[in-house]
Amino acid sequence: MQLDEIVPWGRTLEEYREMFALSDADLDLRLLGCGDGPASANAELTARGGRMVSVDPLYQVPAGAIRDRIRATADTVLSQTEANRDQYVWTTIPDIAGLALLRLGAMGLFLNDYGVGRAAGRYIVGRLPDLPFGDDSFDLALCSHLLFLYSAYLGFEAHLAAVRAMLRVAPEARIFPLLDLDNNVSGHLEPLRRALEGEGHYSEVVPVEYEFQKGANQMLRLRRKEG
Repeated sequence: MQLDEIVPWGRTLEEYREMFALSDADLDLRLLGCGDGPASANAELTARGGRMVSVDPLYQVPAGAIRDRIRATADTVLSQTEANRDQYVWTTIPDIAGLALLRLGAMGLFLNDYGVGRAAGRYIVGRLPDLPFGDDSFDLALCSHLLFLYSAYLGFEAHLAAVRAMLRVAPEARIFPLLDLDNNVSGHLEPLRRALEGEGHYSEVVPVEYEFQKGANQMLRLRRKEG
């Protein structure tokens, strides 16, 4: 991983709740966030007594370097979003200023928690599919804005290996969104479901309350086969 190739962009615990349809009972589980980057979900959930581990190659980098990279890239991301604003739903997030406030606030919470969280083993260096955890280390694995979204860069076999890894460390996995960067349903979605169901796993496309990228209002819920 080269830091100058990364564009840090973090989401909040409330967004995780909506993206993954997380109930209060779900928040009491042992959660794994795959590719969490500078999201504040881990920090916020830990502060309220929850148990969450985040895994991302970004975590090999010290907080100061991440902060500098956020400062270097945030304006570009926001300007690109403004230039393509018709691809987004401006309801809960009303405008670019609101988006900036939300994202920079989330990443600020992450940075404030990062040193303590890394020392506590809540921010672990790693990447899919090579998760550095034993079988059944978690109850629920989550992956936000990585699989399916970057289908142009991650092929079908990479998606299959990643999901198998998530179902190795947890009996259930949830992935959001199901669209690629062109706002089309990922071409990997149905082949992936067929492959996993052929292995005995359960898959379900579930509507969720969250929608910012236009049309991105569904997640994939996967359950490992029993026995």
